[in-house]
Amino acid sequence: MQSKKLNTLDRSKSHLWIVGGGIAGMAAAAFAIRDAKVPAKHIHILEELNVSGGSMDGGHNPLNPNQAWVTRGGRMLTDETYLCTWDLFSSIPSLENPDISVREECREFNEQVKTNAQARLIDSNHIIAEAQKLGLSTLNRAQMLRLLALKEDRIGSRRIDEFFDDAFFQSNFWRMWRTTFAFQKWHSAAELRRYFLRFIQELPRIHTLAGVKRTKYNQYDSMIHPLQRWLVEQGVDVRFGSYVTDADFVEDAQTKERKATQLYVNIPEGTEQIQLGEHDLALFTLGSITADSRYGDKFDVPELIRDRQDHGWRLWETLAQKAPDFGRPMTFYGNIDEHKWKSFTLTMHDDVLLKRIIDYTGNEPGTGALMTWFESGWHLSVVVPAQPHFADLPEGKFTLWGYGFEIDHIGDYIKKPMSEATGQEILIELIHQLGFDDILDHVLAHTDISTVMMPYASALFACRKAGDRPLVIPENAVNFAFLGQFVELEDDVVFTVEYSVRCAMIAIYQLLGVEREIPEIYNGLLDPKVGLNALEAVFH
Repeated sequence: MQSKKLNTLDRSKSHLWIVGGGIAGMAAAAFAIRDAKVPAKHIHILEELNVSGGSMDGGHNPLNPNQAWVTRGGRMLTDETYLCTWDLFSSIPSLENPDISVREECREFNEQVKTNAQARLIDSNHIIAEAQKLGLSTLNRAQMLRLLALKEDRIGSRRIDEFFDDAFFQSNFWRMWRTTFAFQKWHSAAELRRYFLRFIQELPRIHTLAGVKRTKYNQYDSMIHPLQRWLVEQGVDVRFGSYVTDADFVEDAQTKERKATQLYVNIPEGTEQIQLGEHDLALFTLGSITADSRYGDKFDVPELIRDRQDHGWRLWETLAQKAPDFGRPMTFYGNIDEHKWKSFTLTMHDDVLLKRIIDYTGNEPGTGALMTWFESGWHLSVVVPAQPHFADLPEGKFTLWGYGFEIDHIGDYIKKPMSEATGQEILIELIHQLGFDDILDHVLAHTDISTVMMPYASALFACRKAGDRPLVIPENAVNFAFLGQFVELEDDVVFTVEYSVRCAMIAIYQLLGVEREIPEIYNGLLDPKVGLNALEAVFH
């Protein structure tokens, strides 16, 4: 349970030192300006990379910047669950029209481009499966109810496959839920339970994902870029090429209050130490699901990094040695083979492949969702977003994104693991899975492909126990907090923008005494209609 603090800091004198320029750190800066009235020039974001946004990236492939675009991942939003996210972006002017907010732009876009996927599951014969039938047995339903009924302390660090039989993992329900939210059967059962509760309203529409809301462009262009622009316009001090390696903390022997006192920072010119004043705050982003990402292109294979060469995890490792309640990072980064992904982005230089996919699926770009070849060796999935998906994509070029979930398995057409496949080989496998063999040569000649290997992509679903993730504001902390996907927020679900934004809101509101309500976590089971619809779907 996150404890509440009584604030004694003078906001007008506070300097905020935010470690990490991802969405959590950026949201914290925005809430500090908008709601806590901290002077923007007193807010400092320290970011190791030369671009903001963290894992919410999107742009040119660094290996082929003139021809190929890339996103490492994609995000699906919903109205019901992303309440803190919409609260934030209702205040941020959109990328292209300063008269409307990002939230308004997203709402208008989804009124025009409605999700209603017609090809969620595809078999090895290129046949689109009737995905509306979830295929759950009476036993599977009982197993789901049992998991929902348990408290997390009873579930502990057990895996999903400890709660379900083999038939459950062959059901259409699991095939869709798995790839929609990125679960493997060896992931945390406690996290799956949270997802059931947070997204129960999606059960009746999991086969179409009609409840999904998307941004006009990729999330970097539609969310991060506008937010970064707004922060800089307010006067926030964003320092790229800077990362914190350590921090000092002190504890008062009588009151037990804990304070951060100093940051140790690597900067392009060398190193520096930042002393925290009486009214200053330090907010530390912990871990990263895209640390040690490596890129490939049409003829390259991206390297899988196993020894944490980037700094995405090192700060948390260092801080965890200082107090037992600062978490245990190795729980999450310690098993790369259970959490690695390989994603890919196609940049199509004509619309031949795009038109064939439209004809095949019955979905115009942006109206479909993840298409999964559930019998494929690599367990491939792709999604075709509304075009253009990048704000600077030239006319006549088109993109789609996909990923493999079983990248150590042998492909059905490319007889090697996906982890060892070049971009062109992945494209060949995809075209054969689609059954579009007749246009293979044309597509190869008119498509660039960007690949990304990510060692920790699903690490946030690692089996965990109490204490593995620290609280946003540790017990008796008065001037520091932890942010990101690896903190503990009771009942909320990781691998969402909402999780990062909510923890930022909690940190700023509690440390700076903001008298404004934080939106409650949505629980569809409290709505009888939602619960009934979910029950009907499960028994369909």
